[in-house]
Amino acid sequence: MHPRVSVIIVSWNGRPLLERYLPSVAATLPEWAELILADNHSTDGSIQWTQEAFPECRIVSLDHNYGYCGGNNRAAREAKGDILLFLNNDVKPASGWLEPLLDAFDREPELAAAQPKLRSVNEPELFEYAGAAGGFLDRYGYPYCRGRVFHEIEKDHGQYDEPMDLFWATGAALAVRASLFRELGGFDERFEFHMEEIDLCWRLRRGGHRIRCIPESVVYHLGGGSLAMDDPRKAYYNFRNSLYMIWKNASPGWLWRRLVVRLLLDGVAGMEALLRGRFARSWAIFRAHMAFYRALPALHRHRKQETAWGAQWDDPPTLGNPFLIREFYLRGRRTWSELHPEERARS
Repeated sequence: MHPRVSVIIVSWNGRPLLERYLPSVAATLPEWAELILADNHSTDGSIQWTQEAFPECRIVSLDHNYGYCGGNNRAAREAKGDILLFLNNDVKPASGWLEPLLDAFDREPELAAAQPKLRSVNEPELFEYAGAAGGFLDRYGYPYCRGRVFHEIEKDHGQYDEPMDLFWATGAALAVRASLFRELGGFDERFEFHMEEIDLCWRLRRGGHRIRCIPESVVYHLGGGSLAMDDPRKAYYNFRNSLYMIWKNASPGWLWRRLVVRLLLDGVAGMEALLRGRFARSWAIFRAHMAFYRALPALHRHRKQETAWGAQWDDPPTLGNPFLIREFYLRGRRTWSELHPEERARS
C-alpha cells in the first residue's frame, strides 16, 4: 500500500527519548502511514532498540551525525509518502492528531506546509515554545508565535483555534508536501539546527504557497531535547541562522532598510549579556555575526540565483508591522492577540 504520509523522526543518541515517546507515535499511526527513524550514527543502541520494539519502523542508518537538516534530508530521499511529516523525537501526539493535518492538504491544494498545535509535555495547559499555534516574523525578522512571544508562553484556552495563514510552521512537527520539499532541495544544511524550518517556509511562500496551523491536531512537545534553552550554542545557531535566512529571502528593499538595524539590535543583545555576566552568550552572539559575515559570499550567490530563476520576494511580516522588542518591553504587549488587536477583533 502506497503510504499517504511518511513520519520521519531524526535522532542522535536519543534512545531515552525514543523509549519514552516513540510508542505513543506508533500507536497513533494508521496502516497507510510510514514510520521512519533517521539515525544520525548513534552509539547508544537506538537502532537496535527500535528494531526490536517497532519492527515496522524503517531505519535510515546514517554514517555521520548530519544534524536535524541533514538527517531529515537524507531520510526524505527514501520516504514514499506524498506528505512528509518531520517529528522531533520528544513529541507525544494526542489521539487523532494525524487525520486533521492530512485532511487539510486534501481540501487545500495550495497548502504547502502545516503544523499541529503544540502544547507542553510538562505543563499540558500551556502552549510549547517551539511553535505554539503557528509562527510569524516581526519587521526585523525576529520570530514569534500565536501563544508565545519571546519567552512569554500563554495557556491554551482555545483563543487561537481559528485557522489562519502563517509565516512559518514549527520544525518540531512539520508536515510538508513531498514534491515541494524535494523541488526546493529540502532543508538548507548550512543551518544545522534552528531556523531551518522558517527558511524552508519562507522559500515555500516565495513560490506562492500557503502555510497553516491546523488546531484540530494537537501534539505535546518536551523541547530542549537537542540544546537546552540557555545553552550558548542555541544562541549561536539562532542568531547566525536568523541572519542567514534574512539574507537569503528578503527583498532588496526590505534588506537594506532593516538589516543594519537588526545587526545593531543583535549587538545590543550581546552587550546586554556581557553586562549581566553572561559571557558565553555574549561570545556566542559575536561568533554568530562573524560566521554570517564569512558566509556572505555564498549567501549572496544564492540570492543572485534566486533572482535569475524569477523567484518572487516575500517580506515579513504577514500581518501588521510590529517591532517586537518595542511592543514587548516598552508597551507591555506580551501576547499575539495584544500585538494584533485587529485580528482579535475580526475573530
